[in-house]
Amino acid sequence: MSESARSAVAEFPKLHLGTAPDSWGVWNPSGDPLQTPWGRYLDEVVEAGYQYSELGPFGYLPKDAAIVRDEYQKRGLTLTGGTVFVALHKGVAALAKAKADCDAEMAVIGPNGARHLVILPEGYTDFDGNLTASPMLSDDEWNSLTKGMSELGRYLADKHAAVLVFHSHADSHVGAQHEIERFLDGTDPETVQFCLDTGHVAYCGADSLKLIREYPDRVQYVHLKQVNPAIRARVREEKLGFAPAVRLGAMVEPPIGEPDMPSLLAALGALDRDLFCIVEQDMYPCDLDKPLPIAIRTQQYFKTCGLTSGGQLVR
Repeated sequence: MSESARSAVAEFPKLHLGTAPDSWGVWNPSGDPLQTPWGRYLDEVVEAGYQYSELGPFGYLPKDAAIVRDEYQKRGLTLTGGTVFVALHKGVAALAKAKADCDAEMAVIGPNGARHLVILPEGYTDFDGNLTASPMLSDDEWNSLTKGMSELGRYLADKHAAVLVFHSHADSHVGAQHEIERFLDGTDPETVQFCLDTGHVAYCGADSLKLIREYPDRVQYVHLKQVNPAIRARVREEKLGFAPAVRLGAMVEPPIGEPDMPSLLAALGALDRDLFCIVEQDMYPCDLDKPLPIAIRTQQYFKTCGLTSGGQLVR
């Protein structure tokens, strides 16, 4: 093997690098003039060197599975999954709504071969950082959350052959280390897996390496993201909400933030299973010309770490 061919071999052949509309400043469905149009997003994903992409907020791309298939296929892209926000701590009605929302999402991503549904908890702050609900759950609400999530995971597996990967989130009831652990300990490991978002974990003061070490079988999907520690400290001091923190630049491109990516990738690689590792850098809103250069640099950085967009994927 030549030196050039040897250098092209990924160090982590089971970790598959992708990206998401979030890295293009997309937080909302279609119609937001502050966001990158979806056609431009897909074109720039290819230009940045990625082969895998999430769907983004439901309704950002068309809700027609055939259109999504055609748009991805003509660019040589593979769809990795979709996202749904739920409020299962609110009980039975919230679980019914979550099932309906997941059905709608799966009607788009399922026919396109995606099996991962990233489930995010409802937050308790608004776009201005104001509290919209209590930051604490009662024991009854925790019980509704964990039981409801286990049931939702079983529903998705049985009806859609899909994998529920729960995403802890800043300004939600599952963000800090003890909250993530309580959630994972309280949910069915057969039906509820974990989307390790390294940025949200770090933002909330939790430890990605510890979560990988203590819950290795639950980590079934990854969002790669870094936090600016100086801005995180300011957020804590000034008691800012997550959306204002993002506007300050709380999430940054690697390797200038935390956590350390080489050690994180080593831990993920040691799990020895296929994992989508989806780059996300929250930066809503942003100038439309800002994301692409960052995406190119980020893809090139991860390539130097031995993580590439490609490789033989076992679905």
